[in-house]
Amino acid sequence: MSLKDEEFRVLRETIASRGTVRHALLPATLVGWAVVAGLFLAFGEVWTATLMSLGVLAAGFEAIHGLHVGVERIGRYLQVFYENDVDGPMWESTAMRVGPGLPGAGVDPLFTLVFGTATLINLVLVAFPLRTTLWEGLVVTAHLAFLVRIVRARRAAAQQRAVDLETFTALRAQMLKSSNHLAASLHDLS
Repeated sequence: MSLKDEEFRVLRETIASRGTVRHALLPATLVGWAVVAGLFLAFGEVWTATLMSLGVLAAGFEAIHGLHVGVERIGRYLQVFYENDVDGPMWESTAMRVGPGLPGAGVDPLFTLVFGTATLINLVLVAFPLRTTLWEGLVVTAHLAFLVRIVRARRAAAQQRAVDLETFTALRAQMLKSSNHLAASLHDLS
């Protein structure tokens, strides 16, 4: 097996394992969120419970987001550097062409609706009944900031494939150009 074949195999395995971890991380995050919220509600103050449980949601979301970004980036790398001839693998190119079949029927790889809903449920604990202390205002602001983060990450994820594909295509062209210059220089020396 060549080094190139081995690299391809390892990168495809990386995509598969990160996808599995991402899906396992969602229920683990939600269970952790519920446990932390329940414990702090039982033994602490409401705003402390909501802030700590928000931290669990944010950590889980960021881990899932990081895994997704990495998987997409590896996929575009494979697409550009391995799928440039007809006889080679074509999974990434084919999957990118197919995309979601029906408008709105696509997969939400970041589970943004789940995280958004959990964040709103979490916020309800501190926001109702409405109080006006500074601490509670900061907790509400933290929740709103996290909701903004979720929306921004979803928008970035929607554009990532195209951006990464363009970046890797330009990088490959630059590398081929540099390689051709080096080969020409070596030929001139001989």
